[in-house]
Amino acid sequence: MSTDNGTPKRWTRRRVTIVASSVTAGVLVFVGAPMTALALTGTFSSHGPAANTPQAVVAPSWTSHTALGKKALAAVAKSAGTDPAYYAYVAAATGGEVIEVDLATASIAGEITGLDTDNGVAITPDGAIAYVADSGQYYVIADNIATGTKTQIEVGPYPQDVAVSPNGDLVYATVTGGDTGPGGSNVVAVINTATNTVTADIPVGTAPRQVVFSPDGSTAYVTTETGIYEISTATSHVVRVIPDPSGPQGIAVSPDGSTLYVTNNDAGTLLKIDAASGRIIGSAAAGAEPEAVAVTPDSSTLYVADMDSNSVSVLNAATLRVTGTIAVGSLPESVAVSPGGSEVWVGNGLSGSVSVIATANNSVVATVGGGPGTSTLDAAITSIAFAPAP
Repeated sequence: MSTDNGTPKRWTRRRVTIVASSVTAGVLVFVGAPMTALALTGTFSSHGPAANTPQAVVAPSWTSHTALGKKALAAVAKSAGTDPAYYAYVAAATGGEVIEVDLATASIAGEITGLDTDNGVAITPDGAIAYVADSGQYYVIADNIATGTKTQIEVGPYPQDVAVSPNGDLVYATVTGGDTGPGGSNVVAVINTATNTVTADIPVGTAPRQVVFSPDGSTAYVTTETGIYEISTATSHVVRVIPDPSGPQGIAVSPDGSTLYVTNNDAGTLLKIDAASGRIIGSAAAGAEPEAVAVTPDSSTLYVADMDSNSVSVLNAATLRVTGTIAVGSLPESVAVSPGGSEVWVGNGLSGSVSVIATANNSVVATVGGGPGTSTLDAAITSIAFAPAP
């Protein structure tokens, strides 16, 4: 989704706070929430589900003296089943700080302060370091989750997305600012995680958006205004461009690395691309303005966040046939599947909430967010990541 000059609309939203949390076991980090919004003492209260959200579980209401709301979180834990314990990291397009909440003990584990408009978030494979795209500034922030040590890495104006390589050695950050043309710059910054320094700037297409790594780490894929750029991580050079004039946005890679799935939000389509040849092998209508896509660990199912219909489309990954539509919050723009595949978390941009979907029956089992004294309208949930406990 973009403005008339090609700049992503998400940059035009006002900056406010985000509230609420839920996860199975481990830690949920809310990027941009004030510490008082997640205070864990006092009593718990709740509101009924939103009119467009078919669920029996209520969303927790947060105040400065509101408890964690374990009853509401119980439905999330139940739907997760045997899913492994993990941390969930939820990035909100707002300024302030990062709150770390240990849901096993219902306590705040830490915070990161001094952020501006944080957007993308990615975690090292060992769960030790969180990398946050500080999109209102020129930095990617590396936060040591155990110690709270924060390193500011200058990458260029307005980084939008970050991804960590499977072996944890590299971080790629898409840099959206600058004056190289409509939509911003054309650079992907490469960060060495051993030194937390930028070792290369890779020129790609105008307005780089999302970035993902292949499962073996040999390749990175970047969506831009005009196509998908394929980068060799060994050489830090573009090796192929897959043209897509419809303006690709979200991207996911199948667990075996053989297939790419790309959303074209302006065209309302989802592309299926053979990773070996770069050939488009399928296309399907995927809802109103599909923004993000995620694939289940067994490679069978795709979940697409459809911004303009306040819903998630469920597609068969082999055939691209739509098998269901799930109502979520307002303006869904991020989606992630939990490590065990039992849950799909959807970040709602306008609601400022997270809709949790159980993949067993594709129903929303909890909506987390909202509450008195907060403004959820601008707490856009722009990125969600899962990682093991450090």
